Amino acid sequence: MSATTRGSAVPWWREPTKDQWYAYIAAWLGWTLDAFDFTVFLLIMAPIAQYFHVPLIDVTAIFTITLIMRLTGATASGWLADRLGRRAPLMISILWYSICNLLAGLAPTFMFLFVVRALLGIGMGAEWPAGAALAMESWPARSRGFMSGILQGSWGLGFALSAAAYGLLYSPLEAWHPGWGWRGMLVLGVLPALACVWVRMYVKEPEVWAENKKIQDTSQKQVSLPLFEIFRPKYLFNTLTGCLWMAANFWVYYSMWAMLGTYLQKELGWTPAEVAVPVFWGNILSFAACGFWGAVSEKVGRRWALMIPTFIAIFIAPLYLTTNDPTMFMVWFMLMLCFVSGKDALNPGWLSERFPTEVRATAAGFVYHQGAVWGAFVAPVLTWFAVNQGMGFARPMLYATVGSLIIYVISVYLGPETRGKEMTAELEIFEREEYP
Repeated sequence: MSATTRGSAVPWWREPTKDQWYAYIAAWLGWTLDAFDFTVFLLIMAPIAQYFHVPLIDVTAIFTITLIMRLTGATASGWLADRLGRRAPLMISILWYSICNLLAGLAPTFMFLFVVRALLGIGMGAEWPAGAALAMESWPARSRGFMSGILQGSWGLGFALSAAAYGLLYSPLEAWHPGWGWRGMLVLGVLPALACVWVRMYVKEPEVWAENKKIQDTSQKQVSLPLFEIFRPKYLFNTLTGCLWMAANFWVYYSMWAMLGTYLQKELGWTPAEVAVPVFWGNILSFAACGFWGAVSEKVGRRWALMIPTFIAIFIAPLYLTTNDPTMFMVWFMLMLCFVSGKDALNPGWLSERFPTEVRATAAGFVYHQGAVWGAFVAPVLTWFAVNQGMGFARPMLYATVGSLIIYVISVYLGPETRGKEMTAELEIFEREEYP
């Protein structure tokens, strides 16, 4: 009986082994808490600007440098994960960004805050390639699309946690002492360090990576520079279309979320508690939508599961950004998230399936986080049009969201279909006939 036949005879959640579940939970914890550390900053940019007496666009520069530095961390972590294993880079990254967020909360000056958040970006970038490779290599192919959606969608859970903390704690802390509101939000970011205990105690390296590494060592065909390999002619089109896909993905995301809290507070007059409502429930809904569209990918394929919801979202975006009524904003914004959140469902799964085992973490980390570099410029550009050009935030957010969604659909259409792909330990970078 084949592995596929055996797997289909049991419910999908019973197919993975205990070790596979442990590996997945480790990646899930790292990603969810990574999201908390990063997204809480999106909600406190305005008070930080006020506290340090700097223009808001200067604070968005911190957001930009954090995203840019993610590429550095992702590339380094991907190389370590491909050469040395998935576990160690994951633990290092979680400790890194947790400590940096603690230091950011204690920042005595704006420049200190800028530097520490830049360093935090390295740790954030390092978490994703190690965690994604660990989870996707460990998981059975039958339900990989669905669990990819659950994993990536957990960014929404982290964002929801930051929104809840902001809504519940910011105002009381700020009333207690000026500046303690935003500092308290950042200091909470030290808590993810506890996830390292789980990784250290329970997580093993994926079998497919361990066997692949053994073959490399035995054959003395080491892939020492995996980043260069994905730009060889054999993989170049796949790499470039993946880069465009991720760039558009980040444009869409930050066009919607980067300045949302600032827009609602400064232009629509919402309080911090009111802002927390769409941010919290929107991210809970995003988590559910990611899981849903990830499951859809097991039926209709990876590409269609990404293109269908994002195409529909193009026509919903104008509805929530052209109303000042709080109730209608909530209705249209929640509907938008039911579809647009599907764009993230296959980030771990599809990227992992597109590249061979010996370069998977490096390739996925680089492709994903070069998108973050492009996304890094969204907040300053939106702020420049909104403030310097007097357009307000709604129109720049709308134009950027719709334009990015169109590019997203095109880039996904150009990518490969990988539904059902089995990840194997076989070497693929070198020609097959070179190996006995």
